[in-house]
Amino acid sequence: MARNLPVDSVKEALGRVNYPGFARDIVTLGILEEVAELPDSAGFAITLRQPTEREEIIRNLASSIHQVLSHELGIQKVELRIRRTEPELGERTGRARIEGTRYIVAVASGKGGVGKSTVAANLACTLASLGLSVGLLDADIYGPSAPMMFGVGDQRPKSADGKSVHPIEKFGVKLISMGFFLGENAPVIWRGPMVMGAVRQFLKDTIWGAQDFLIVDLPPGTGDAQLTLAQQVALDGAVIVTTPQDVALLDAIRAVKMFRQVHCPILGIVENMSYFICPDCGERDEIFGHGGAQRLASDESVDVLARVPIYPEICESGDRGTPITVADPKHPASGALFELARRVVAAMPADA
Repeated sequence: MARNLPVDSVKEALGRVNYPGFARDIVTLGILEEVAELPDSAGFAITLRQPTEREEIIRNLASSIHQVLSHELGIQKVELRIRRTEPELGERTGRARIEGTRYIVAVASGKGGVGKSTVAANLACTLASLGLSVGLLDADIYGPSAPMMFGVGDQRPKSADGKSVHPIEKFGVKLISMGFFLGENAPVIWRGPMVMGAVRQFLKDTIWGAQDFLIVDLPPGTGDAQLTLAQQVALDGAVIVTTPQDVALLDAIRAVKMFRQVHCPILGIVENMSYFICPDCGERDEIFGHGGAQRLASDESVDVLARVPIYPEICESGDRGTPITVADPKHPASGALFELARRVVAAMPADA
């Protein structure tokens, strides 16, 4: 029976196999690499990109594949192959533009915990408040935070054809995030190729429409998601977020050098948690150090785009699902973030 089955029928059936813990299938996520007929038996060889090193996940995935193919299509023999792949560093950024998107700006950091996602969310909101059309791609695959920061964690993107998806819109910003496709509290236990595949899917299969800016919130570090973004699309610039501490600045230098290696313009540095203003006496206290971002900017010949003060309201507003620039546009932190947005706009190439 299986000898007469076309490969397309097998692929269609595999499109109903969800990755363990996720609401999306292995075809959509880019894990399925190849389906080929076995030459001497009534069966098929299925090749998957290495999804994880965790054996129990691979076993569960293999069991689901065998069950679907045997029960639905009557295939008696399935040879499952797992192929390890490694990312390759492309020579140049800018392989393609996203249709309808004028500018693509990455927000990155060398390490976690510096407020990169908060800066990305507020940058998107401030650009929208300036009258621009904006999308936010939350590419922080391991720690997606956009659904919470925008208060849309219970929503799911809709799809008309089962392949492309419409982003969710809030505060004038179109949103797509891995957080929309995860099971509740499900961790992302992925190897690099799957992360790269997810970023490619978000870029290719999201119906962004016409927009002035796509802001991409990258995971911390200099790994697969950053390289995939640089290899897939023409980046108009990167904003590097850091805090004043030396350890954060050291990692921020690595982020700057990585983006330069893939020929992405560095728009500048954002020093987050830069200082604190005492609400009682008005005294300014640089509790995490002084001048770190300026030293980095001087050493790397880039600008300090903004110094964002530290206030509990910034964290509280994000936790409540309303970024500070929307919740309180007159807040001192909002002023710094609006200045960031204006400087990003001013840095864009006029001919894009």
